Amino acid sequence: MANTYSQLYIQLVFAVNGRQQLIQQEWKYDLNKYISGIITNQGHKSINVNGMADHIHAFIGLNPTKNISDLVREMKSDSSNYINTQKLLNKKFSWQGGYGAFSYSQSHIKQVYNYIENQELHHQKKTFRQEYYGLLKAFNINYEEKYLFDFLD
Repeated sequence: MANTYSQLYIQLVFAVNGRQQLIQQEWKYDLNKYISGIITNQGHKSINVNGMADHIHAFIGLNPTKNISDLVREMKSDSSNYINTQKLLNKKFSWQGGYGAFSYSQSHIKQVYNYIENQELHHQKKTFRQEYYGLLKAFNINYEEKYLFDFLD
């Protein structure tokens, strides 16, 4: 649509099914790159994708003509298919249902980028559970405990 402008930055967070530690260091970089490609192919801007063995963070510039839930569904479906068809694991891989989506202003881009880039360092101090609850609290998001990720820790 002519004369429509937007600047929407979203951090997406989702976890491996059962919060299993399945994302291996040997192929994590390729998975992150693959997910970044999905984001781009869906018409969004991939700013940074990284995570840990049990979850992923994706920082994106959201195309306002697209739906976040459709993007996350594609990211999860296509990346699961990639892991399974490449036989990166000896068992079937899947993501848990649900995700977190957190919005940021342009002034926060560098901070969020660095936060995602340094996940390994960050998780030396905080578990994924602490991190996720912290995001929910920081963004004042009401939630029901029973619908959160299946935390194993």
